[in-house]
Amino acid sequence: MADIKSLDDLKSAVGTPAAATEAAAPRVAVRDKLGRSYATGKRKDAVARVWIKPGSGKVTVNGKEMAAYFARPVLQMILRQPFQIANVEGQFDVMATVAGGGLSGQAGAVKHGISKALQLYEPSLRGALKAAGFLTRDSRVVERKKYGKAKARKSFQFSKR
Repeated sequence: MADIKSLDDLKSAVGTPAAATEAAAPRVAVRDKLGRSYATGKRKDAVARVWIKPGSGKVTVNGKEMAAYFARPVLQMILRQPFQIANVEGQFDVMATVAGGGLSGQAGAVKHGISKALQLYEPSLRGALKAAGFLTRDSRVVERKKYGKAKARKSFQFSKR
């Protein structure tokens, strides 16, 4: 072994980690042979599989048009948010399959999937999507019901006598 008498000697003997010496590897676009990017999005109990490809802005969810599947304008607005933040409205076609949860959770899951797929298709969009909080999964789920309770935390009515 080499004579190590100081902290600097130890650092030079061990070496610095590879991650610290090399610059962070640039992100590369991830696309399949059909030119699509794929990502899964989740919210509450809903899980969405989302494919995006360059196109005219057509959004299909479970084989239906977005307006037919998500009838409420608020849910349609949620689906359009990632494109508005990234300034690419009408440039990508979206094909999504979503299951579980209710309509609100499904809309959030598709939004999460679109954001992740956009970031994979064009890595330069990551900063804007991350700053808006669209790449973070909203992990809040309904708490389970416990035995001896009316709901998750609500107790049955107490009777003193």
